[in-house]
Amino acid sequence: MSKDFKRQDAHKKKQNPDSWRNPDGNHSRVRLEKKGAAPKPKSGYRTDKDIRGKHPSGYEEVAVRNTDDLENIDSEIEAGRIGSTVGGRKREEIIEKAEENDIKILNKETGEY
Repeated sequence: MSKDFKRQDAHKKKQNPDSWRNPDGNHSRVRLEKKGAAPKPKSGYRTDKDIRGKHPSGYEEVAVRNTDDLENIDSEIEAGRIGSTVGGRKREEIIEKAEENDIKILNKETGEY
């Protein structure tokens, strides 16, 4: 699980987004990494090797653009993600064949292309 790094002083004003920006002020406690200051992203916070690059469901993502691409998927450790350029008719065919072979499709019901 990755740590959430918030931008310095993001809580003070609504205009400041939470997304991380490196602080550059002369007296910035975060920049100087003083005790009690907010954490600053470093290489030590890297994601664990066994879950790095995987979908939150635990599967490795494999791009699927036609029904033949489903044959190369190992349903134990991999899941398919239908490409954004695939049309409706072919999308339905891919979903049908995936259900027959017990392959998980990550973006089948969301309508997210």
